[in-house]
Amino acid sequence: MIPSAFEYHRPADVKSAVGVLQQYGEEARVLAGGHSLIPMMKLRMAAVEHLVDLQDITELKALTVAGDTVHLGAMVTQHELINSVALAKAAPLLREAALQIADPQVRYVGTIGGNVANGDPANDMPGLMQCLDATFTLAGPSGEREVKARDFYESAYVTACDDDEILVAITFKAPTGGYAYEKQKRKIGDYATAAAAVLITISGGKCTAASIAMTNLADTPIWSKAAGAALVGTACAEADIAAAVAAALAGISPTEDNRGPVAFKRHVAGVVIKRAIERAVSRA
Repeated sequence: MIPSAFEYHRPADVKSAVGVLQQYGEEARVLAGGHSLIPMMKLRMAAVEHLVDLQDITELKALTVAGDTVHLGAMVTQHELINSVALAKAAPLLREAALQIADPQVRYVGTIGGNVANGDPANDMPGLMQCLDATFTLAGPSGEREVKARDFYESAYVTACDDDEILVAITFKAPTGGYAYEKQKRKIGDYATAAAAVLITISGGKCTAASIAMTNLADTPIWSKAAGAALVGTACAEADIAAAVAAALAGISPTEDNRGPVAFKRHVAGVVIKRAIERAVSRA
């Protein structure tokens, strides 16, 4: 299908892009990789009168690892996440997750900023960023502000980003210890039926820190404080992991769709979370 007519804007810097959003308000939408927005426009599910393409904004393409701090510009692609040697060393969890997103053709164009800013509860990166305790930088008419990934998602496709703001960067501390991203999907390239990101730190035979986040099991990604707390102070034995899985499952609210009924999704979630914890522990 063909989208309805629209004006195309290709600003060279963030200030200009924000200016277009401020000028046209709800009539304007930002284009990053376009994998979500363009199909919606072609199906006439989204009426966009002013399309703001971010491809020419060089500052949004920075990927740096300085000490223990990772900085990702919003226009860094999934392909670049996978192929960055520095990032693979600092945050291998991110590379492991990016390799499970769609297929190479999608990953060459799809961006980290678009993935996290869209607010789609089925996207892989939002839950991962909650697991990493990442911070999102938003640029708007009044300048920049920071929002924690764990505070960013309000409901499906609704986030803390205002209509005249652009998510421009993601920062987080390079994690230590064991990690895993586990995902169950119907076929290659599909969204997850359920997925889990896990970080585990073990010292002296005991878990000293744990972070567990889940994807596509509610209308937002879920970071489970209770699941992590269930592991801290334990040896991460079978019973300890079972307690963490139970705590995680208590916080989800899946809905029935073409990926299965609620009971099936809860079962899959339990399996995926358990596998992710076990694999993270084995790497810790």
